[in-house]
Amino acid sequence: MTGTSREAAPTGRRAVLAWSSWDSGAAAFNAVVFTFVFSVYLTDQVGEGSPGGISSSTWLGWGLGVAGFVLAVTAPIMGGRADARGRRKRSLAVLTACTIALMVAMFFVRDSEPYFFLGLVLLASASVLSELANVPYYAMLRQVSTPETQGRVSGIGWSAGYVGGVVLLLLVYAGFITGDGDTRGLLGLPSADGMNIRLVVLFAAVWFVAFAVPLFVVVPEVPATESTPPARGLRERLADVAGAYRALFADLRGLWRTDRRTLGFLAASALFRDGLAGVFTFGAVLGVGVYGVSSSDVLMFGVAANVVAAVGAVVGGQCEERVGAKPVIVFSLASMMVVGVGLLASSGPVAFWACGLVLCLFIGPAQASARSAMARLSPPGGEGQMFGLYATSGRAVSFLAPALFGLFSWLFGADRAGIVGLLIVIGAGLAALLPLRLPGAGEQDAGEAGGS
Repeated sequence: MTGTSREAAPTGRRAVLAWSSWDSGAAAFNAVVFTFVFSVYLTDQVGEGSPGGISSSTWLGWGLGVAGFVLAVTAPIMGGRADARGRRKRSLAVLTACTIALMVAMFFVRDSEPYFFLGLVLLASASVLSELANVPYYAMLRQVSTPETQGRVSGIGWSAGYVGGVVLLLLVYAGFITGDGDTRGLLGLPSADGMNIRLVVLFAAVWFVAFAVPLFVVVPEVPATESTPPARGLRERLADVAGAYRALFADLRGLWRTDRRTLGFLAASALFRDGLAGVFTFGAVLGVGVYGVSSSDVLMFGVAANVVAAVGAVVGGQCEERVGAKPVIVFSLASMMVVGVGLLASSGPVAFWACGLVLCLFIGPAQASARSAMARLSPPGGEGQMFGLYATSGRAVSFLAPALFGLFSWLFGADRAGIVGLLIVIGAGLAALLPLRLPGAGEQDAGEAGGS
C-alpha cells in the first residue's frame, strides 16, 4: 500500500549532498579508528603482553561482542522514540557528538599496557554510538529523496562514505604513518609513545566534525507525531524502557501477522549483511596469510577496495531506479558467490587482488540497495523504528560469519577454508531473499498484509 508521508518535502540536490556528507565524515571512525589504524595500534602496540595470558585480539573480540549486545537491545528503542517525538536530527547530533568525543579521548591512550583497557572501552563504546547513529541517519533517507530516487540517493550516500574513507586513509598514511624511525609521515611526527597514531585519531575527529555539519544545517527535522512529555523520574523512565521493549515484541508479532514480507526481509538482509561484513573483516587476514600479499600492499588494497565499492554503489543505485532493489541485491550476492568460489580455488597475490576487487564491486550495490529497500518497506513516520529493527537484526546474527569462518578453518586446518563459511552465510541470505516480493523501482510500499 502507498501512504502519505509526514516527512518534510525533499529539498533537492543540496539536501542529498548534505545528507551524504555525513557518511563521508563517519568514515573517519569506520575506516581509520575502527578498521585500519587505532584498533591495530591498540592490539599490536598498546595491548602487547596483555594481562591474564589472553591475547589483546581476544580482549578486543570480547569487548566488541559486549558492544554488539548493547546495540542489539537499544537500537529499536531509540529509533521509535526519535520518530514519535520528531527528534531524528537531534538524536543523530547527540550520537555523532558523543562518538567524536570518544575519538578525541582516544588521544590519551598511550603506548603502554596499562592504557589498553581504557582504549578498549573507548573503542567499544564509540562503536555502539556510531552504529546507533546510523538508525536516525538511515531513517532520514526518505526526507532527502522521493520513491523514484531512493535507490540513487542511497547509493550516493554509500559511495560518499567509501570515497571519504579512501581520501582520509591516503592522507593519514602519507602524512602520519609512512616511514620508519623516530618520526613518521610527511609531517615528521614523533612515533614515540604512539604520538603519531594518537594525532591521527584527533585528525579523524576533526574530519568527522567538518563533514557532519552540513546535514544539521541543511536537512530539516521530521515533524513529531506525539507531544513531548514533561520531565519524569527514574521509575517512569524505566517504565518507558520496559514499554519500548513490549512495543518491540508487539511490532515483531504485528509484522508476522500483517507484513511477513518485511519481517522476511529483515531476516534475509541480516544474513547477507553479516556475510558482507565478514568479507571485509577477514579479507586482510586471508590476503596476508593465504595469498602472500604484504602488509603494506593490503593497506593499498583497502584503498582500492573502497574506490571499487563506491563505484559499485553508484552504478547499483542507477540500476535500482530501472529494475528495483531486489534484482540488484540478488545479482550482487549471486556474483559474489561465484567469485568467492573462484577465490577459494585460486592462489597468489594476483588472484587475491582480482577476485577481491570484484567482490568489493558487488558489496556496495548490495549494501546500498538493501538500505533503500528497507526505506521503501517502512511505514510513513516509522522509518527510525524500522531501521532500529534493521540494525538489531543485523547485530543479532553478527556472530555467524566469524563463527563459521573459524569453524571451517579449524575443521580443514587451513585459513583458506574459512571462505566456505562466509559463502554459506551470504548464500543463506540470498536464499531467504529470493521468495520475497519487494517494492519495484519508483514504488513506496509500506507493507502488504499477511503476504510474503
